[in-house]
Amino acid sequence: MRRTLFLIPHEIAGIPFFGVGWLLAALAIFIALRLVFAAIRPSPIQPASPGEAARPATVGHVIAHEGGLWAFLGLLIVFLLPRLELENLAGDPVGLPIRGYGMFLMLAAICSVSLAAWRAQRAGLGSDAIFRLAPWTFVGGLLGARIFYVVQYYQDFLRPTWGETISSMAALTQGGLVVYGGFIGGFLASAWVITRHRQPLWKLGDVIVPCIFVGLFFGRLGCLMNGCCYGGVCEPNALSVQFPPGSNVYVDQLLTGKLIGLTARPHVDDESGVTETSLEGKQIRRNKLWMVKSVDPGSLAEQAGIESGQVLTFVLDPGFANLAPPDIPAEDALPGLAVLRDGELVARIPPDQLPSRAAPVWATQIISSVMAAVMLVVLLILERIMHASGVRIDGILMLCGFIAYAVLRIVLEWVRVDEEGQFGTSLSISQWVSLGVIIASAIALVFRFRSGDPDHHEPSKVADAT
Repeated sequence: MRRTLFLIPHEIAGIPFFGVGWLLAALAIFIALRLVFAAIRPSPIQPASPGEAARPATVGHVIAHEGGLWAFLGLLIVFLLPRLELENLAGDPVGLPIRGYGMFLMLAAICSVSLAAWRAQRAGLGSDAIFRLAPWTFVGGLLGARIFYVVQYYQDFLRPTWGETISSMAALTQGGLVVYGGFIGGFLASAWVITRHRQPLWKLGDVIVPCIFVGLFFGRLGCLMNGCCYGGVCEPNALSVQFPPGSNVYVDQLLTGKLIGLTARPHVDDESGVTETSLEGKQIRRNKLWMVKSVDPGSLAEQAGIESGQVLTFVLDPGFANLAPPDIPAEDALPGLAVLRDGELVARIPPDQLPSRAAPVWATQIISSVMAAVMLVVLLILERIMHASGVRIDGILMLCGFIAYAVLRIVLEWVRVDEEGQFGTSLSISQWVSLGVIIASAIALVFRFRSGDPDHHEPSKVADAT
């Protein structure tokens, strides 16, 4: 896991990098050099009509055509980028993070769109069909991924007022995207654009769907960097991974007592384990109550005097995070662990005494990424077989891709622990959606094979007759 690849510092030599600082000065120097170059060696302007002679581009022409972009970049540097900087616990900016998740998403977008454009060109549809479609697909995918997440975890977004609730739902910088929702939103947006421009939906689907697995390959590696979409606890093996402090899985294991050497089960009482408690004068909403089943000999739990049968609550202790140095972001300030019993403090464990790694969990991100690569190869082989056998029914590749991902998602959900069962079953919402996708795609496959494609089959029939 490496959530932040590197941090662009807030200032260099006492001068801010963003805002009115180094980056704005670099833009100003670039603009000045561009204008000087335009004055010394003006580039020719393409004539508006065939009979018109080419004219040299003046400085005024360059400003008129490029000034808007320069102004946009200047506003971006002065107003937007400073707002994206991370702050320390005191609220002072420390730098702009370059996220591993974002880098892999960018790779996913570039590689999948490039491959789709190449495939569209080979299929006779033209690469412009993909470039025209891509922005709508990304916007639809982003909205779908967010809506799916909000619907799935809507209770986490409820606030005292409607305005605050809507604001929390729209706060993409706080995280919360579901791949399945992205696929659904992207598909609906793409289908709308394709239908509007009267393009062949099934044929374009065959071009695009294999490329989605390229995006999934890089996207899941981004999940690994971010520490999300992790699997359940397992024994150390070749398919397991251990995450560092600060990761979601580390916090989850910390708040169940596992990392301090005890085994516990959820304990339900009349208050459902969600009362308010105070720690160093701060009100903290307690997590679940846990009934201790066993304590490992020599563990932190035993040293704290915890015994089997006790009902405890584990909360993150912010008192230790406040000791973090001022040059690191607040998100990197590690808290300790407070153990409470009946509202009374039992133990406080500082972060430097806690384990340096979480317990091993299934590396579902890597498994998903590898399986995405396998599915891409399988779909390409299937496409080659279909062409070689003369079966060229548009939509088959797309529907097979939908089924393949749905089957993969059902299997992966069994080893993931971040989604609970729905509708009174052990199946997560993603597994229910996967079952729906498999059934709908299978029905569509039957209809596509029955309807056939006369335009593609007629030549083969003529060839057989001759």
